[in-house]
Amino acid sequence: MPPVDIKKSWKEVNKERKAIRKNWKEKKLLKTLGLKKGFEGIDVNSEEINNTEFIEKLKNDVEQSEKTVKKKLRTISIAVPGSILENAQSVELKTYVAGQIARAACIYNIDEVIVFNDKGEGNDNKVKVLTEKNKNRACLQLARILQYLECPQYLRRHIFPIHNDLQYAGLLNPLDAPHHLRQQDEFPFREGIVSGVPIKKKHGSYVNVGLNKDVRVDKVLTPKLRVTVKLLQSKDGSKIQYGTVVPPSQPKLELGVYWGYTVRLADSLSEVFMNTPYKNGYDLTVGTSDKGFSVDKLFDNKEDNKQKDYKHCLIVFGGVDGLETALECDDKLSVDDVSLLFDMYVNTCPKQGSRTIRTEEAILISLAELRKLLFNDS
Repeated sequence: MPPVDIKKSWKEVNKERKAIRKNWKEKKLLKTLGLKKGFEGIDVNSEEINNTEFIEKLKNDVEQSEKTVKKKLRTISIAVPGSILENAQSVELKTYVAGQIARAACIYNIDEVIVFNDKGEGNDNKVKVLTEKNKNRACLQLARILQYLECPQYLRRHIFPIHNDLQYAGLLNPLDAPHHLRQQDEFPFREGIVSGVPIKKKHGSYVNVGLNKDVRVDKVLTPKLRVTVKLLQSKDGSKIQYGTVVPPSQPKLELGVYWGYTVRLADSLSEVFMNTPYKNGYDLTVGTSDKGFSVDKLFDNKEDNKQKDYKHCLIVFGGVDGLETALECDDKLSVDDVSLLFDMYVNTCPKQGSRTIRTEEAILISLAELRKLLFNDS
């Protein structure tokens, strides 16, 4: 620290000392964080390092990286039986029920919707595609409508062929999810489909993302493949919009924006747990039933709130006959009590006035009641 000049006022001296202290802290920050960000070969005394914009950019990158790691591990999945469509009296009503489920999933930021067969028909070891003939008809129809509604409008005609299951889907309330962008909307990410426009070999592909012109990406991709694209800043004077293909989870990781749900088919209740896309499965499982313990008791004990520290949560809903019937129809499960399959077996609507609560109603009620447990990021 340089000696104090008595001719200067204390205000000026303090200002100089603060500037020196700030400069020292910034250099220390660069030394400690530089290795993590790949700046090993940069001289900390160079003009580039002393540039304020450079320092702020590095700070923002580190903060963004830390936020990404925290958000990376939080997903919520719901499992719904396809048999609920069998109780609808017409095709229009079946479509409407599927639309209610899709709306509920979007409202509560659900990452995965699992449609499972609770009737025990045609159990297979693997679920491949939605067009397999041995799948339960109601499960296929529900899954197809859910996928259709989640897809951005400008991509639907490219991905979904004309099908009887979708004949009334156009009358449903739109999800209006963040990734359902209009042409004039400006956003760094967009959903797109790889076009068949020819391009030089090994020079990438063109992707239709709902803009006036297709976006050019650096990867050679199969035509008609749905991808998530991050738009890059256009070069000066270039008429071509460039982008890069990223995982569908990237918008949520970088910006915290909900980016829709995926749909998975399961041929039984056991496959809901077995064929999970997550490496270590679900670490918090919740079953819903009028035979479970009251959701009000869940928050009576503060220790129960520790359950919110989950990575991948699964909430399972039963059909008309409840989860007990799904258990009886599943030969792979040896337990007698369905509540033993879950970490929590909850009645989310105690003292109900109606004898029955429809599954599409139970989804909205349950997610609203469990909101404090599942969506509390504090």
